[in-house]
Amino acid sequence: MKPLLKPRAVAPGAGISIIAPASFARPERMEDGLAALRALGYVPCPREEALARGPLYFAGMPEQRLADLHAAFAEEATRAVMCLRGGYGSNYLLDKLDLELIARHPKPFFAYSDLTGIQLRLLDELGLPAFHGPMAAADFYLEDGVHLASFEAALKGEPYSVGVDEGLRVLKPGREQGAVSGTLYGGCLSILVSLLGTPWEPRTEGKLLFLEDTGAKPYQVDRMLWQLRKAGKLEGVRGIVFGEMLDCISPGAAPELLEEAILSALNGFDGPIALGLRSGHVSRQNVTLTFGVEAELEVGKEARLRMLEAAVEA
Repeated sequence: MKPLLKPRAVAPGAGISIIAPASFARPERMEDGLAALRALGYVPCPREEALARGPLYFAGMPEQRLADLHAAFAEEATRAVMCLRGGYGSNYLLDKLDLELIARHPKPFFAYSDLTGIQLRLLDELGLPAFHGPMAAADFYLEDGVHLASFEAALKGEPYSVGVDEGLRVLKPGREQGAVSGTLYGGCLSILVSLLGTPWEPRTEGKLLFLEDTGAKPYQVDRMLWQLRKAGKLEGVRGIVFGEMLDCISPGAAPELLEEAILSALNGFDGPIALGLRSGHVSRQNVTLTFGVEAELEVGKEARLRMLEAAVEA
């Protein structure tokens, strides 16, 4: 992996560019999210196309969304970039990203869900850490939508860890005793799978892998893990942390079916496996994770994930 291109730390008072590279958001959710950011002391700055609606489910045409993304990074008055929401459509921007422009103006880029592809391309090809965390009209608009401790620590470059209080629990210990460390990497499981066979295949080998999704039935999670495995994307992976896996259930099935499906699909995987971390699609308090940094996963009586490296420069 390329050396990390760490952006500057971000403190309250800084501007945050707000963009919609995929689907459009409800205006009232956007306004509530912006108000929450202002209450924390930040200055959210919606880009011109942030409230575009259509065609279809998109927040404007691809060239409009791309122009807003580039302008958000180039804008001198802001120190971070945050998406309104995910949805669908950012894949149409992948082959048109101006990597040189973004490399000249590195900023924390907050997103998850459909934006996983863009975050990982910027990480893989530029070394720009990915801030897998809350979005303005998906989390900040909710009263209890954001895990503020990890959000602020990630922006300031302070050490932090997450564990049982953030939903993380042990699914399976590793074959070897003790904690495992590696570069934290991942995102939305279905998006990672959709990138297989494209020029932007996820570079998961040897990483500490975080996977999450929403609304996928256990057999679909099983199938996606099978596909990652057969594509060689679990080779050398040090450990796996699953998200909350919100609504990943089958009607009428036993509640433990998802855990059983994961263990079945990963039968023979030697590393530790943990489950339940509220980052990405979550029911509450969305945790910020910084992909690209060194991290440590401890799976014993309890599970804990520690960020061993800051994603920003002081």
